Amino acid sequence: MMRGRRRHLAAAAPALLLAVFPLVLVGCRVVVAATASSSSSSYGAAADDDRIDRLPGQPAVDFAMYSGYVTVEEPSGRALFYWLQEAPAAAQPAPLVLWLNGGPGCSSVAYGASEELGAFRIRPDAATLFLNEYRWNRAANILFLDSPAGVGFSYTNTTSDLYTSGDNRTAHEAYTFLVRWLERFPQYKYRDFYITGESYAGHYVPQLSQLVYQNNIGVAKPTINFKGFMVGNAVTNDETDYKGMFESWWNHGIISDATYKLLQASCLNNDSIIHPSPACNNATDVATVEQGNIDMYSIYTPLCNQTSPSSSSGSKSKKKKRWMKGSYDPCTENHSTIYYNRAEVQRALHANVTGINYPWATCSDTINENWGDSPKSMLPIYKELIAAGLRIWVFSGDTDQVIPLTSTRYSIDALGLPTTTSWYPWYDNTQVGGWSQVYDGLTLVTVRGAGHEVPLHRPRQALILFEHFLQGKPMPTNGTVT
Repeated sequence: MMRGRRRHLAAAAPALLLAVFPLVLVGCRVVVAATASSSSSSYGAAADDDRIDRLPGQPAVDFAMYSGYVTVEEPSGRALFYWLQEAPAAAQPAPLVLWLNGGPGCSSVAYGASEELGAFRIRPDAATLFLNEYRWNRAANILFLDSPAGVGFSYTNTTSDLYTSGDNRTAHEAYTFLVRWLERFPQYKYRDFYITGESYAGHYVPQLSQLVYQNNIGVAKPTINFKGFMVGNAVTNDETDYKGMFESWWNHGIISDATYKLLQASCLNNDSIIHPSPACNNATDVATVEQGNIDMYSIYTPLCNQTSPSSSSGSKSKKKKRWMKGSYDPCTENHSTIYYNRAEVQRALHANVTGINYPWATCSDTINENWGDSPKSMLPIYKELIAAGLRIWVFSGDTDQVIPLTSTRYSIDALGLPTTTSWYPWYDNTQVGGWSQVYDGLTLVTVRGAGHEVPLHRPRQALILFEHFLQGKPMPTNGTVT
């Protein structure tokens, strides 16, 4: 997701990229357990050490899980934490899918695994888990990665690393992680592989995809058998992201005419999403006041009525709003903050092995506020990978105002791709699940009523989307999906 606490994003929304809130966890290590026979034979000693027997409060499951660390840079002691949730044995051999959250500085364990597409959701008591009916590991082996070092349970032994992160190092270390992880889990070598993510992972996903693709050139049988990528509500191209963002705010009536014009004048002059100008910051401050106390990630749902014990000032989880009975649980970040700070949970996950004395957090302000290189556009990478014939899907929850659908449509339009299938509604049973348009080399899918975290707000529709992406099939045009 994209939940960065950049000042301009805070002004635009109470936490933008995929969530970079509180402290950083510099030395954590977690391992998750499942009461199920492995869907694969034993991988070897290193992987067996990462096997999760059972998480505290976890129900029985029919799939195996592993979690642990892969060192990606020895001199500095940077190690990335992963959590693999395998598909059930009956679904194997299934593709391997990497999921990345954004921020920059937010944890894929906190968001993707714990409130979106992961196998479990955390109950309000923060002591027990329940199965997510629409978990994505029903269709694929899902690999969650906390990246870069300093995010979630990933760590570095060199404090200065926390102040020097950026896109380039993040991509290269994620690639190193994949290469070394496959040595630990050789059964996944040559398996169909996809990269997915949301929000500021709109940078991570195409950049890592480009590295994998380029390193596979000339290799007869690549061990990373890369097939394509999918991103949601993704930071893509600063100019069109800003343009669509401000237009969407104005169209939804959450800013005034005058502020809309101010934003256009202040932020559309080659400004950066991650490194905005002072004038753009000031304009988004004005917009924030007019927007009021709403969740810009999902403007029609309430904010949590609890205060998170470890959220940074201004973050979504710290704001208080009345609870709407019968809606989704808006306090999921609070539950995960409590759950993953429990010592027995960290032991089960093989996390925090160095005993860091400050809490695990959903996002790291330190990483976010000191982010370095951040290219203004991913469109050149899209063009390169489209020309390579890779499968590329982009999806968008249409109630998000952080990276709204309007921004995504402007960004795709900037690619100048011919349309092969015009805009049409897709269906989940008899209900419209959203809309889709297929271009020559790219598929766009919207999810009706979903916010920034599509699998959180519309879990069933998100699973349908994921399954169709894996199959390379257009979204359903009738009510045959079950």
